[in-house]
Amino acid sequence: MTAKFLFGLAAAAAATILPTLAVAQNAPNASASAEALAQELDGDSITVGIGAGYLPDYEGSDDYRWTPVPGVIGSVSGINFQVLGNRASADLIPNTSGSSWDLQAGPLGVINFTRTNRASINDPRVRALGERDTAIELGGFVGIGKTGVITSPYDRLSVSVSYRHDVSKVHRSGIWQPTINYFTPLSTKSAVGLFGSVERVETRYLRTYYDISPAQSAVSGLPVYRNKGGWNSWTAGAIGTYSLTGNLLKGFKIVGGGTYRRLINDVADSPLVKVAGSRNQWLGVVGLAYTF
Repeated sequence: MTAKFLFGLAAAAAATILPTLAVAQNAPNASASAEALAQELDGDSITVGIGAGYLPDYEGSDDYRWTPVPGVIGSVSGINFQVLGNRASADLIPNTSGSSWDLQAGPLGVINFTRTNRASINDPRVRALGERDTAIELGGFVGIGKTGVITSPYDRLSVSVSYRHDVSKVHRSGIWQPTINYFTPLSTKSAVGLFGSVERVETRYLRTYYDISPAQSAVSGLPVYRNKGGWNSWTAGAIGTYSLTGNLLKGFKIVGGGTYRRLINDVADSPLVKVAGSRNQWLGVVGLAYTF
């Protein structure tokens, strides 16, 4: 399961707890409705869910598979947190009630399962390259968000940058990821979002997952290749959520979305991508969540 896919799912989960006050403008008592929902939003909230993800066998593969993706996202005493599949993060700067600006900073961690299970890879040439150990990547992020930007007083635009480093001595390198997110509520029952990111990886990451040694070339039939590192991809995606019971701040909801990821530079030229896979990576998820 790729970190990029779960980043998309994290964006989806975040959309389920966005302010959904725009519909209050059309209510008979607009100010009372807005105030009631605002007070509810300022309280503690936890969303749990399970989804089905459709993703490549490995980053760069042109073979796809379905996999379950569990998740939990919440806000307790102004601290926001997410645990989604193989990714966890927490914003340790409490949100200030009534403020339109939101400073963000906190830890994040990813369990990297890239090519850790040969049975999940369909291409026999890539299977012949062998498995990799599971990497534990730890780091942090900083960002800033603004509420009331484009479509209404309740939409939200945020930018952030994260860095994480392998602490398990598998690829022994780091990953930078600047990100931009935009979310807007359509009513008390629905919300949509757009997001984009770019990723820069250090040399040893690409050499761990995308290099092919002479010995590996002999057993796989793929040509010898050695990476240098650098910017390796950009991603764009969209997400939506619809409440089945209550509103987006309580009850059951459907969450769904997808991303397109383009591999670039050295990683795109690796035979694992150029010969055995594809630069174009499509990711999708549909799931059911409950907020209480």
